[in-house]
Amino acid sequence: MSQLTRDQVLERIKAGESLAGLDLTEIDLSYETLKGVDFAGANLSNARLQNSNLERANLSGATLTRAFMFGCNLFEATLDNASCDETNMQDSNLENASLKNANLYHVALLGSNMDNANLSGSNLSRARLKRASMRAARLDGATLENARLVRSDLTNASFRKANLTGAVMTNAVTDGADFEGAQGI
Repeated sequence: MSQLTRDQVLERIKAGESLAGLDLTEIDLSYETLKGVDFAGANLSNARLQNSNLERANLSGATLTRAFMFGCNLFEATLDNASCDETNMQDSNLENASLKNANLYHVALLGSNMDNANLSGSNLSRARLKRASMRAARLDGATLENARLVRSDLTNASFRKANLTGAVMTNAVTDGADFEGAQGI
């Protein structure tokens, strides 16, 4: 449980303070404007962030395990090295976001927009990416074992040296996608 209340966190954000490294476990910041907030290294496990605006937020190295982030705006957000296993990011906007080397094991990204996102080196094993838009996304060296990419738009995406063993890509659009050196294709 977070040591800070929702109101205390919102006051810190309003004052322009960083929330880096804080324990915000189970905090509920749903429907809030969190644009550009520094959550680097923060523990947001089991947090509720539904429909929050996290545009350009820094979530590098943050723990978002089992967070509920349905419908979030993460446009140009940074989630490099973040731990997002079993997180629900369904119908979220991650356009131009950076998720390099992130742990996205069994993440729900159904219907999400990840156009131009950088997911290089990330673990997307068992990820649920049905109907996701991943146009021009970079997934070089990523692990997508048993990921579900059914009806996803992978136009011009790069999967160089990615592991796609057991991945399901039924009816996915792969026009111009680069699978050079990928496993499991």
